[in-house]
Amino acid sequence: MASYEALSAAGAAVLNLLSSTPRPPSFPTLEFQVFTTRQFSTPPFANGVSLFTYRVFVNGAHRTPQGRFDTQGRRLQSQLPVEMHFLLSVWAQQASLQHSITGWMMRTLEDSPVLSSGVLNAVTPGVFRPEELVEVALGELSNEDMFRIWETISADSYQLSIPYVARVMLLESTQLALGPASGHVQERVQRIAKSQAATVLGES
Repeated sequence: MASYEALSAAGAAVLNLLSSTPRPPSFPTLEFQVFTTRQFSTPPFANGVSLFTYRVFVNGAHRTPQGRFDTQGRRLQSQLPVEMHFLLSVWAQQASLQHSITGWMMRTLEDSPVLSSGVLNAVTPGVFRPEELVEVALGELSNEDMFRIWETISADSYQLSIPYVARVMLLESTQLALGPASGHVQERVQRIAKSQAATVLGES
């Protein structure tokens, strides 16, 4: 039952995990940043890893959980189960260094596939509740879809990128439930899940 800041906190947690993991002494200093589309044309660093969220949608396979009770014992509206799909792009001046950073990055994330609330709240405190976890796994993205994304975010060049997905984040409501008779909230979430919600390509 995370707050609306869950997506931002999850992205920051992934980069914080990478930046805090020991790296081979042969590596140069690496930078880790969340990117918008405009930063791909003029990256702010020479060596490092960027995170770019290209899609967020409701997890249709995850049963829509009821909202929690507030401090006065009133039921809040249903939680919203979402997934965040993102690219981790590797930046370096030499191809061999790009490959080395990519291998280290993928191995690091594979070693820590589940982010605890302590990791998730390290950068932005209080977003996730103590019992919450977020799984970070390799995403599924065809070559066609990958290049279509790159045509949108950067017309000049392609940068070595690996797709990942963070799931499932339960966005908590602060509004009171409408009551069992209406079923409005439940129906709305189901409609969104069936259409797999909105595709986003970052800020232009």
